[in-house]
Amino acid sequence: MGTIVVTGGTGTLGSLVAERLRAAGHEVRVLSRHAPDHPVDLQDGAGLDAALAGAQVIVHCASNTGGAGKGDDVAAGHLVEAARRAGTVGNIVYISIVGVDVVPLGYYKRKLGVERLLEASGLGVTILRTTQFHDLVAMVTDTVAKLPVAPIPKGVRVQPIAVGEVADRLAELAVPTPSGRVPDMGGPQIRSLPDLARVYLRATGRNRRIVQVPLAGKAYAAFRRGGHLAPTHAVGHETFDEFAASRGAAGAGHRGAGPAGAGSKA
Repeated sequence: MGTIVVTGGTGTLGSLVAERLRAAGHEVRVLSRHAPDHPVDLQDGAGLDAALAGAQVIVHCASNTGGAGKGDDVAAGHLVEAARRAGTVGNIVYISIVGVDVVPLGYYKRKLGVERLLEASGLGVTILRTTQFHDLVAMVTDTVAKLPVAPIPKGVRVQPIAVGEVADRLAELAVPTPSGRVPDMGGPQIRSLPDLARVYLRATGRNRRIVQVPLAGKAYAAFRRGGHLAPTHAVGHETFDEFAASRGAAGAGHRGAGPAGAGSKA
């Protein structure tokens, strides 16, 4: 098979996808603003033509999460235009989120917009929606744990999945023949967000009192209804407890290493 391009290939998910594709013997081009070989700015399309020359498959993992997805539609538009000009791209594999068509959150709406843009492009497309990563639950918990009392949205359940398992699936889908919208991927368990926050705090050795806080708005109501869950597609294997335990063990090892351990890690 020809070259596979991974956008956002230096990020958490994209780097794992690129790693798996290379391990399978594929030629991989990693695209990001800071990629040494193929620096690309998806917001203005700079560098895309050279990066996509001769490519057969694009795995589109790049997303402006820091800006709540702002500009993702622009980036996807530039990607589609460059893929058309390349003339060799048979499949654009896109990672999306379960519930983007149900939960009226700004970031979700933009992900849905990208899905529709790709589907209307006339190019071969594969779309995979997954539930939230374990890492997102950890990030939310780390953020609130900076306070003496940890506020967590009340009544919200989550179905977290291991990012590595999603990377495995994207690597499988990165073939020249597109598959359209493929079955969703959900984590193995659906549990309350406060419950998972307690698990993570306990595993990482922190004692915080969790306070469940009701929120307002249509997006929160949709989350409470479970619009972001995929109970019939609970195909993930690693549980959040296992993820939290591994994070806790890694943190304990780092703390035990002292200054020398910190220096070697850097």
